[in-house]
Amino acid sequence: MGRVTVRRPVVRVRGGLVDRRADTLVAEEPLEIRVGGRAVAVTMRTPGDDFALAVGFLVSEGVLARRAELASVTYCAGAVEGAGGGNTYNVVDVRPAAGVVVPEVSLERNVYTTSSCGLCGKASLDAVRTATRWPVDAADGVRLTPEVLAALPERLRAGQRVFDRTGGLHAAALFTASGELVDVREDVGRHNAVDKLVGRALQEDRLPLARTVLMVSGRASFELVQKAAMAGIPVLAAVSAPSSLAVDLAVESGMTLVGFLRGDTMNVYAGEHRIALD
Repeated sequence: MGRVTVRRPVVRVRGGLVDRRADTLVAEEPLEIRVGGRAVAVTMRTPGDDFALAVGFLVSEGVLARRAELASVTYCAGAVEGAGGGNTYNVVDVRPAAGVVVPEVSLERNVYTTSSCGLCGKASLDAVRTATRWPVDAADGVRLTPEVLAALPERLRAGQRVFDRTGGLHAAALFTASGELVDVREDVGRHNAVDKLVGRALQEDRLPLARTVLMVSGRASFELVQKAAMAGIPVLAAVSAPSSLAVDLAVESGMTLVGFLRGDTMNVYAGEHRIALD
């Protein structure tokens, strides 16, 4: 697993019995994302799939949409105290292809991507709709049965290799409309897990992710719906609740949004035409 997990001492108390041992924890480290040598974002993440994470982040920011727009992704020398300016593998530089226009993205991420960016709800919705180059087709013919949806959380859980060792990771997975697993990624941040999925898809020239289902292990925030919309994903399902702005964006984007997906129960908040309900 490398830097994905770390070992730390822990005192365990079970039924009055005290046991001192080493525990396996999920690693969490900062990743600085640069575009053409200019720092644009810092995110706390679980090391691994860093290139895909950086690329997926730039898809959600509207910088990249096609494999041909990506020239290269490399690690940079990241200076930290005591490291002598050596490579810490915590700084990634993404080089867009010649001619790709890079919009202004700041380290504070004061753009449309988060519900706390200072924009009103309507401005946030309008920004995503106008920025995405892979709009979701509300008449795309995707049809899911409740039985297929009900099986997704367990299939997602089965793909979480590091969660079994740490219990401290979010996960995101892509499925076909028939429930076949396409890809699964884990990270300490649920938004990072989605970025890793989307970034890998761009690297493999698979965008847009039409006719797929994105399954996430936590709640459905505005940011996750936005990332799905930017990648052309028509269906987002979550085991927990959505936010009000997440529902508004799903409706605005023509997406299907399912929350509280647990066992054979679920709430369909948007796009029920894609669910084969009696």
